Amino acid sequence: MLHTGAYWLMWWLRSLMPRRSPWRTAQFDTLRLRLLKIAARIVEMKTRLRVHLPTACTVQPLLLAMVPTRTTRLVT
Repeated sequence: MLHTGAYWLMWWLRSLMPRRSPWRTAQFDTLRLRLLKIAARIVEMKTRLRVHLPTACTVQPLLLAMVPTRTTRLVT
C-alpha cells in the first residue's frame, strides 16, 4: 500500500513539470535522485517559506523557476 502511495506521489510530481520539460517524461528513479534527494534548508516565516538550496544543486534553476508558480496547487 505504501508503494502505491509513493507511485501516485511521484506521478503527481512528474505531472507538475512544465509540458516541454524533459522532467515530464523522466523515470521515477531519475526524479527521486535529482529532485527529492536534495538537502535543502527550509525556513518558515510568518507569510512565506524560504528554501535554501545547496550551491552544488544541478537543478537549482529549474526549481527556482517552477516552485513559485506551481506551489499554489499544494495549498489547502
